[in-house]
Amino acid sequence: MTQRLLLTGIGLFGSFLSGAPNLSAQDPSRVIARFERAYRSSQTLEANFLELYWEGGKQVRAEAGVAYFGRPGKMRWEYRSPENNLYVIDGKWEWFYVPADHTATRIRAKESSDWRTPLALLAGQMKVSRICGRVLLDSTAPPSIPGNLVLRCELRGNPQDSRGQNGQRAAEDDRVLLEVNPANGELARIIVSDPGGVQVEFRFSNWQFDPRLDGKMFRFAPPKGVAIVDGDFAAPGGVAEDNRGPAAKGR
Repeated sequence: MTQRLLLTGIGLFGSFLSGAPNLSAQDPSRVIARFERAYRSSQTLEANFLELYWEGGKQVRAEAGVAYFGRPGKMRWEYRSPENNLYVIDGKWEWFYVPADHTATRIRAKESSDWRTPLALLAGQMKVSRICGRVLLDSTAPPSIPGNLVLRCELRGNPQDSRGQNGQRAAEDDRVLLEVNPANGELARIIVSDPGGVQVEFRFSNWQFDPRLDGKMFRFAPPKGVAIVDGDFAAPGGVAEDNRGPAAKGR
C-alpha cells in the first residue's frame, strides 16, 4: 500500500422520511445540517472500516480495521487485515507505519494529498463547507444498503467550467460519493474517484460516539530500529533516518 492511494473524503447525512426515501424530495442543506449536528457534539469517534481499491471497475485489494477520530484534527487508522499497518495524524504530522518493512513515512498534514485527509472533518469543526463547494443528491449510484441516500460532494478548488457538450463534467476527478443512513445520520460509505481510473471505497460500521480513548493513541513514537522516511515535498526522494537520530542521507 502506498500513501498516495489511501483515502480520503467526508460523510454527509440525510433526514428520515416515512416509507421509501424519495431522493427528489430531499433537501441537501438539511442533510448536511443533520450530519453536522450528529457528529459535532462528540469529542471522539470510533468505527470499523473496510477499505476497497478498484481499478478499471475491478476490485484489486481489500483491507479492514478500526478508525479513531479525536478533536482537534487527530486520526488513527489501525489496519488489521490482511496485515497490520498504522496511519496516524497527530494534528501536525501524518505517519504511515509498516511494521513488516520496519519503515515509517511522515509528512506535514497540511502538505498531504492522502485521500483520507478530508475525513479529518470528523475530528475538526464539522463544517462541511470547508471541504465541499457544493453537495448534490446523486441518483446514479445505488446505495450498498437499501434505504440509504447517496450524495455527491464537489470538493473545493475543482474547476466548475470543465463540462462537455451535454453539460456534463468532462472529468470526474475529485468526485466524492457519500452514502448515509437517513434514519440515524451515520456515515455508511465513501467512494473517492481518481482521474487515473482508480477508486477507493470506505465502508463504515459500528460507529461509537465519545468512546473513552487515551490521548496517546494519536501520537506515534517509532519503535527502535525503524527507518523514518521524510515525505516533505521540499525533499524529493525522502530523507531517511531511524529512531536513534538522523542518518547521513539528505542531511
